[in-house]
Amino acid sequence: MSDPESQRIHAALYGYTASFDAEAVLSEFERHGQEPEPGILKNFLGTKVEAHVFPEILEKMTGMVEPRPAPGNWHADVAEWASALRSVLLAQDVYRIVEVGCGWGCWLNNMGVAARSRGLKLDLIGIEADAKHLENARRTLELNGFSPEEFTLHRGVAGPRAGKAAFQVSPSDHTTNWGGEAIFNPFRRALKARSRDPGWEILDCKPLSLLSDRQPIDLLHIDIQGAEVDYVTGNRADMKRYVRRVLIGTHGREIEGKLIAFMRGQGWVLEAERPALLGIVEGSPVVRIDGVQLWANPKLARSDSAG
Repeated sequence: MSDPESQRIHAALYGYTASFDAEAVLSEFERHGQEPEPGILKNFLGTKVEAHVFPEILEKMTGMVEPRPAPGNWHADVAEWASALRSVLLAQDVYRIVEVGCGWGCWLNNMGVAARSRGLKLDLIGIEADAKHLENARRTLELNGFSPEEFTLHRGVAGPRAGKAAFQVSPSDHTTNWGGEAIFNPFRRALKARSRDPGWEILDCKPLSLLSDRQPIDLLHIDIQGAEVDYVTGNRADMKRYVRRVLIGTHGREIEGKLIAFMRGQGWVLEAERPALLGIVEGSPVVRIDGVQLWANPKLARSDSAG
């Protein structure tokens, strides 16, 4: 964080707004006195991750116990951590999370560890198109001691409706590539053409109802590289019916405005927000760090908490 822009962006992570005490939520789950493990990075919750998940960053951090975010750590900030943990704090009996675009299972693992510390039963559900990322998710869930009965991983594309999607395959050395492009329900001719192209795969496109088996969801975490508006609008009925809270990683100010207008129009309650942090490149805005929005379903979500 030596250059001026990095320092500015780091400081801007404190610029979140929340209707609850975010720091108090982090304190509720922070584990003190953890011992480091060789080859493993532990975070403030006790979640373990191996370097192969993101070698560019994690190879320098293995054998450490990472402190709580102040205001961020290697992959998220106070706003996103507190928003996700709030869903655990307010859960009862069973904690169910659906992570859309789960990558290495970041939020499945972290919220699973947090929910387990409260004695909750677990139902951790992730969907990811990239096969290598999905295998990393499986390995990390096993590393953190979750049984096969506690998690379900889907290979596919999260979308607004059931069908097929063409997914752009990443290069072979794609460990840090998180932005594969998907085309939902292409015409039959286009689908056939993509299926013959080695740079594309044809995967199942799965809406929310097919992921949760129509069970109530404590947290729906969405991070799908700019397709969040399409996903939210396309799944709006199931979200109202099953989802208590939705945490959205946003990829631009235009997207944030559209989400706020849509979610408010649907009756959802905004509980936390931090806008995407931008840089300027040749006169155009470029997202440096994704934004965060936490929305509560007033018909399903408990709203009482410490803070």
